[in-house]
Amino acid sequence: MEKDLNLITGASDVLWQLEDLYKDPHDPQIEKDLDFCVSEANAIREKYSGHLAELDAKEFLELVKRLENLSERLGKVSAYAFLNFATKSNDPEAGAFLQKIKEMASQISKELVFFELEWANLPDSKANELLDDPALSHYRHYLKSLRRYKPHLLTETEERLLAELSPVGRSSWINLFDKVLAHQRYGPNQRTQEEVLKDLYMPDRKIREQASKELTEGLKQELLVFTHTFNVVLADKMIEDRLRKYPQWISSMNLANELRDETVDALINSVTSRYDIVERFYLLKKRLLGLDELLDYDRYAPLPWLPQRTVSWNEAKEIVLNSFRKFSEEIAEIAALFFEKKWIHAPVLPGKTGGAFAHPVTPSAHPYVLVNFTGTLRDVETLAHELGHGVHQVLAAEKGYFNAETPLTLAETASVFGEMLVFQDILNTLQDPREKLGFTAAKIESIFATVFRQIAMNRFEDAIHNHRRREGELAPETFSDYWMDTQQQMFRKSVKLTENYRVWWSYISHFLHVPGYVYSYAFGELLVLSLYGLYQEEGESFPPKYIELLKSGGSKDPYEVLQPFGIDLGDHQFWHKGLSIIENMVQEAEDLAKQAQC
Repeated sequence: MEKDLNLITGASDVLWQLEDLYKDPHDPQIEKDLDFCVSEANAIREKYSGHLAELDAKEFLELVKRLENLSERLGKVSAYAFLNFATKSNDPEAGAFLQKIKEMASQISKELVFFELEWANLPDSKANELLDDPALSHYRHYLKSLRRYKPHLLTETEERLLAELSPVGRSSWINLFDKVLAHQRYGPNQRTQEEVLKDLYMPDRKIREQASKELTEGLKQELLVFTHTFNVVLADKMIEDRLRKYPQWISSMNLANELRDETVDALINSVTSRYDIVERFYLLKKRLLGLDELLDYDRYAPLPWLPQRTVSWNEAKEIVLNSFRKFSEEIAEIAALFFEKKWIHAPVLPGKTGGAFAHPVTPSAHPYVLVNFTGTLRDVETLAHELGHGVHQVLAAEKGYFNAETPLTLAETASVFGEMLVFQDILNTLQDPREKLGFTAAKIESIFATVFRQIAMNRFEDAIHNHRRREGELAPETFSDYWMDTQQQMFRKSVKLTENYRVWWSYISHFLHVPGYVYSYAFGELLVLSLYGLYQEEGESFPPKYIELLKSGGSKDPYEVLQPFGIDLGDHQFWHKGLSIIENMVQEAEDLAKQAQC
């Protein structure tokens, strides 16, 4: 099945070239890099542990540069192990190699925990003296950010112990989860999850219903493993939060995102207060599809006028690059490198991780993008999304390893913006109001998935984390009850959720990989809607400011980096402006339906 699909789309040979990092898992350079990291970590600890307060700015700069160099070398090996595993999770050798690297990274990291502890606990007078010195200006934000964790750090012995145990803790269970999902096959044709999920976007309702049944049956076969894994991750986070004195389950994520709690609360409250937009759209869709009842597997059904064609890989490439080029030649040139230099893995293959991602690797190397390309217009937008991430990562690499990593809330900026550029270009090629309606409706649903659905999933996370802390482990039915409740609140009376839908929480890996992450999608989407509006107003003067935003990486906090755009994240009305843009898109869909007499 996968082979036929890849031949149809022309994606069969779109394989990334990991040799840019290492020849293979047996490359001698891997051991050399690991040996360097081990010896350097020991040397740094021996020289600097217990002596940070004695260093002047020049000496402190030397230490930070050594730490950055070590971290980058270790990051390169770790990235290679992960990327190698991502396309062959059914290969025991790839899994063993990944686990080996995780254990080595843990051993190395534990030798360096002294740095963050001593730096966070330096007296303010000494820390400010160093931060104010021009010699450390490049690392000022990075160092200042580390000190915000001071109330949540443990003793060095405890931190070293946690680092030592980490390879067999939560990450090990997440590995199991990923392996089980990658191995799982669905229905009589033994299809991959990607192939089954694709059917939920098909016009034929019987195909959608069958896909729903196949996915549900497959998930139920592994529900015991999924439930146990979720409970382990919930307990792991509960224990760590208790040890680190985080007041709420979401607090550590807010701190990592450099956001104030009230900003995140404003985002969540604003989105949940506008679930009426979701209800309004799906009631329209139910009428346009001619259904008496819109069921969960009908949500992504295309309207009859949406062009149903298979987009080849080469066509998708041209669509994305042309859209990027109209906005910025610089951004298009960077995106083109991913195709030219084989930084993309596109075909659907057994054992390959589902979904899509862009991995930054390290600034001294380059990012890689993984997609599962099936030839839909939705896949074209996904390609634009991940290439947006990739371009962002290339631009931010100029800041170096410690400053390149962008907070998760801003990490979605370039990806969602890239999607919007492609959407507008494709929309402008359509003349028939009915086709415009079909394509606009598909985009609205994509935005819903990023804003409303992610916040609804945040509400699910909030429920299960708090339940675990109050009442202990959750049964499968309890997970399902919270899932159905938080999802139904979003749809109100517009969509009926079937019994099959009850277990669909169990395959969403974000809940495990990065607890609390999902609200970042809504943050990014609403931010991009505002930025895109500014682009339409400002024209050619906008792209240079936008590129500077991407280049800043993690060298500034979100509040500071958005100041040039006049955006105040502390203003609750900011979120409602973005939501109003979504409401206007729903109004446009209603107007197109009238125009087309649908």
